Amino acid sequence: MTLFIFKAIQPNLLMFLKSKRMFFGLFGLLMAGIGLLAFTTLPSVQKKKKMKVLIIDGQSNHGIWPKTTAMTKDYLEKTGLFKVEIARTKYLWLGPHSQMDSTQLMQNYLKYTLSDKKYEVLKESKEDPDYSPDFAAYDVVISNFGWKAAPLPVQTQKKLEAFVANGGGLITLHAANNAWDDWKAFNEMTGLGGWGNRNETCGPYVYYDKENKLVRDTTPGPGGSHGAQQESVVINRASEHPIMKGLPEKWMHTRDEIYDRLRGPAQNMTILGTTFSDPTGNTPPWNKRVTGTDRHEPMYLTVNYKKGRVFNISSGHSDVSFECVGFKTLLERGAEWAASGKVSQPVPGNFPTENAISKIDWKKP
Repeated sequence: MTLFIFKAIQPNLLMFLKSKRMFFGLFGLLMAGIGLLAFTTLPSVQKKKKMKVLIIDGQSNHGIWPKTTAMTKDYLEKTGLFKVEIARTKYLWLGPHSQMDSTQLMQNYLKYTLSDKKYEVLKESKEDPDYSPDFAAYDVVISNFGWKAAPLPVQTQKKLEAFVANGGGLITLHAANNAWDDWKAFNEMTGLGGWGNRNETCGPYVYYDKENKLVRDTTPGPGGSHGAQQESVVINRASEHPIMKGLPEKWMHTRDEIYDRLRGPAQNMTILGTTFSDPTGNTPPWNKRVTGTDRHEPMYLTVNYKKGRVFNISSGHSDVSFECVGFKTLLERGAEWAASGKVSQPVPGNFPTENAISKIDWKKP
């Protein structure tokens, strides 16, 4: 009887077992496919991990600094590569060095103020003893401090030195290389700077002469000078460097100051771009005895400081300077290089030429 029942149901049983095997086989293939898809897409997800940038500011003789900090943050975040935060000293100095009067300076600051803590605007710079950003939590630190900024607390200085020495990136914007002339490690990190007490004891002048020869000049004299703002041609001096690769040999920069007579330790330094300081055209209107230098002055340079990478930018006096597509491109590519040692961003199609500037009209997001 049992045998009879088994024979009766055998065809249906075999069909059932086959269907079950087919189901689980298809299910297994589906799961394997999903696993493979997840595995193959994982690297692309990892590539999208954003580099972390910290902008430090709060005190500069350049009253435009609240806006240029906002511009820097916006530029970098719109590349899709960076997440940017700002650490600002609680004591703020807006600086006298601006075409804006005191009322306009305050209006500019209020437009770009932060609400993370209580801030106090002062008539002169003052050290913030509680200022201690966690530099180690970031890939790049960008300084938008300036001339006559109060010193950072000693422990904060040590933290920044260790951050860069251990492989972190540092960028100094324009007057940031004027700051902290008595901070030995800062001068070593930035390579060249100006103003303050910088002189021959700090290191040589470094420039290209009119025959395009690189010169390290130990002549005694103060560090730092510039004439009136003007449009100028930047010469690409390091076409194989990741920041400069693919850029034209020469391009026109928007109205800006041309720093000259910068000096410092200048060790492990690469000059990326220079601008010619005309003896007449770059003479300060406020001091006719100081003429332009008649040589090609470094406006963009890098320093390898121990394990870290530093990008020193002397351009960027005003918001108009920041709107130059050339400046914007170098800032964006420089931030990626400072973070990783590589640059993936292409040169934009609207990059300026030798004979024509190219600029954007930036608006607050």
